[in-house]
Amino acid sequence: MTKVNTIHDVARCAGVSVATVSRVLNGHTSVSEKTRLAVENAIKTLNYQPNANAKALAMNNTDTIGVVVTDVADPFFAILVKAVDAVAEQCNKSILIGTGYHNAAKERQAIENLIRKRCNCLVVHSKALSDEVLQSFLERIPGMVIINRLIKGFENRCVNIDNQKGAFLATEMLIRLGHRRIGYLGSNHPITDKDERLNGYKSAMQHYKLPMPEYAIAESSPDFEGGERAMIELLTANNDLSAVVSYNDTMAAGALSVLYENNIPVPQQFSVIGFDDMPVARYLTPKLTTIRYPIEIMATYATKLALSLVDEAYSQPKFVCFNPTLVVRASTLPYIG
Repeated sequence: MTKVNTIHDVARCAGVSVATVSRVLNGHTSVSEKTRLAVENAIKTLNYQPNANAKALAMNNTDTIGVVVTDVADPFFAILVKAVDAVAEQCNKSILIGTGYHNAAKERQAIENLIRKRCNCLVVHSKALSDEVLQSFLERIPGMVIINRLIKGFENRCVNIDNQKGAFLATEMLIRLGHRRIGYLGSNHPITDKDERLNGYKSAMQHYKLPMPEYAIAESSPDFEGGERAMIELLTANNDLSAVVSYNDTMAAGALSVLYENNIPVPQQFSVIGFDDMPVARYLTPKLTTIRYPIEIMATYATKLALSLVDEAYSQPKFVCFNPTLVVRASTLPYIG
């Protein structure tokens, strides 16, 4: 049986990344002449035939941009979709939305449905699908961009942020305020963000040589109810915590509710810090100190990048490094003992 060579074989033969091969196939001018020749020679040597569907999609410049998110009811994804729609409107295009609900089968179906509807530009937020499955989609769809995740070989088509750094900053702030017994409210969803943010908390505690209390980490669903359950778990298992770092702002809001019900004043007796800087953070009592996740800026960049990958009329946006930043509000104070 004759072996069918893939884009990965071409990349290995040419000594470049899969993303570079993809850019050569799509005729982008950002590739050097030497690299372009190496890729073209590898294609000839291996008799590589690019996926016909990918070619057709690249040439079929429709007026629709596809967006895949976890849940449109979540404020984080609502902001993402709104940013994509704003770029689409500027370019006289419309958007179609697919939802995955943290489920691999639903995420795959959402992507395939958008492809069938002739969306040649896709902005995809996927947490359940494997890297291998996403790689196969990226090979097929030249205008597909992944947001909030890094896929090996396609780094230049991924828009990501350093979640570990963000949680480190949050924990470090509390430590600098004098807190030593710091808990963590984590997500129980099997996604990379969960591990990255938890590792950021642990790294900060280790960096400052602080022991983590034995029962200082509680995980639950990343919503208001989950924040309540996780905060109750921490209070039940500990009587000396003075602060918590939360996986996101909604869990932090749930934690604030539990602390209020237990007559633990925030921030006078207990400090709380969130993550994402969603609109709710500004309207809680007290207003929530948090880590800003620039999802609107990132989604705007991702959409412009997707457009530039399939249509030379759209210039590729200049890459910027997306970093989490600290937003200090009223839910944190120095530890008073």
